[in-house]
Amino acid sequence: MSTVQDDKTRWEREMVLPQLQRFPERRETFQTSSGIPVERLYVPAGEDPNYAEQQGFPGEYPFTRGVQPTMYRGRFWTMRQYAGFGTAAESNERYKYLLSQGQTGLSVAFDLPTQIGYDADDPMAMGEVGKVGVSVPSLADMALLLDGLPLDKVSISMTINAPAGILLAMVIAVARRQGVPASKLRGTIQNDILKEYVARGTYIFPPRPSMRLITDIFDYCSREVPHWNTISVSGYHIREAGSTAAQEIAFTLADGIAYVETALKAGLDVDQFADQISFFFNAHNNFLEEVAKFRAARRMWARIMRDRFGAKDAKSWRMRFHTQTAGSTLTAQQPQNNIVRVALQALAAVMGGTQSLHTNGYDEALALPTAEAARLALRTQQVVAYESGVTDTVDPLAGAYYLESLTDELERRAMAYIDTIDEMGGMLPAIEAGYVQREIQDAAYSYQQALERQQAIVVGVNKFVEPEARDPELMHLDPAIEAAQRARLAALRAGRDNERVSALRQQLATAAQTEENLMPLFVTCVENDVTLGEICHTLRQVWGEYQPSYQL
Repeated sequence: MSTVQDDKTRWEREMVLPQLQRFPERRETFQTSSGIPVERLYVPAGEDPNYAEQQGFPGEYPFTRGVQPTMYRGRFWTMRQYAGFGTAAESNERYKYLLSQGQTGLSVAFDLPTQIGYDADDPMAMGEVGKVGVSVPSLADMALLLDGLPLDKVSISMTINAPAGILLAMVIAVARRQGVPASKLRGTIQNDILKEYVARGTYIFPPRPSMRLITDIFDYCSREVPHWNTISVSGYHIREAGSTAAQEIAFTLADGIAYVETALKAGLDVDQFADQISFFFNAHNNFLEEVAKFRAARRMWARIMRDRFGAKDAKSWRMRFHTQTAGSTLTAQQPQNNIVRVALQALAAVMGGTQSLHTNGYDEALALPTAEAARLALRTQQVVAYESGVTDTVDPLAGAYYLESLTDELERRAMAYIDTIDEMGGMLPAIEAGYVQREIQDAAYSYQQALERQQAIVVGVNKFVEPEARDPELMHLDPAIEAAQRARLAALRAGRDNERVSALRQQLATAAQTEENLMPLFVTCVENDVTLGEICHTLRQVWGEYQPSYQL
């Protein structure tokens, strides 16, 4: 029988050496500030019969300790700042500023009309244009948003769900104009519609046609955009709605299971698309529970993909995820306290092995972040990366009794939820019955009661309260943005080939009633200046809009 040390020697030979040949580590040697050498990986000194199945080695099943053999010794996570406001031109300036400050990937926030498929001149968009993100109703706006950005070099993450395929089509069309083939694009669309019905509310169509759109994207990107993450299964918003850490794992993975099952029913091979599935988690305040959460989720997904779905490729077992610090923990009272909260949450994400990270601005409980707040949030990531030392060894907290106990217990509780959802017939029936929503609502209510009884403390809110101080300098949006966007759309419609637009909308309506993959048609539509709202209205006429049938 091999020992843990024997297995480590085998891992170094089979996994680490090939990785180093492709991606050398950041330095030849790593040491503490006292000159103590830091090893790449630490394992038990004695024997642990459960080590291989529960912990394993980074880059190998069950991936508890990370998805890459060398993790951050090789390179840091992608440092993103979620940004978007007003017009595409204004957001483009913010992206270029953040890139100049050391950001390594873009993360696009869209305004509410864009998220739910309305153009800026639609009556439903009134008063919301450019408010919580950037307004992108047309290809012309997407071209402005990405102007001057090298799309073959910069990774782009887009928080967009119901109309995700349409926004991805716009990126593909802009890339073509730049001479960048779709096969060179790197990025992520959130594209997670199930959590919209559960926690966030920016849905358009009923669940079943929405799931059809997702599998269309899976199929199209597996062939045309192979380096794009076709979905970011999002626990973030589930946690923001009030779930516990165990519920965040369970409901996120249950969503992921539903997407895989739908793709398999559509005839796709699991190893064809699984490596393009990514995840998106929240980093909350309970530091060690959050680290354990990330490790447990990674291990669970590996087992689900290998044992439940029979995936053969080890890449299909890997859970790669983006993390954002918890917006719901930010307080309007004593907003500078949020700087400390964000730092702790960012550290938890890194200790848990995230591949990508966004840190919130300290002023976001009051307004969209200022450039100064966004820069400070980015600097927080850079201090963790370059100064803390936690990136010099892989999974540095592994083996701690408390942490391993938390990891196992979170897995047990999350699996109990998944078993219940399976008994109900899967995530779609569970959502349609309101089960998931009620569980989250109950957890949120319990936490609110704990706050009111001071069983849970939020510094500056229910303890250590001070008289209100002067608010920090906040970001303000020009109310003329909406009128300008309406004028741009009017000019676009006046200058395009409207007969061609009508023909394409009719073609789209016909295709939506068949099993034809809609992605190529989305690309053609946006290249001919069919707007986001027009595409979504066409699909609404075929599929209808979702109306919840359950009562909480």
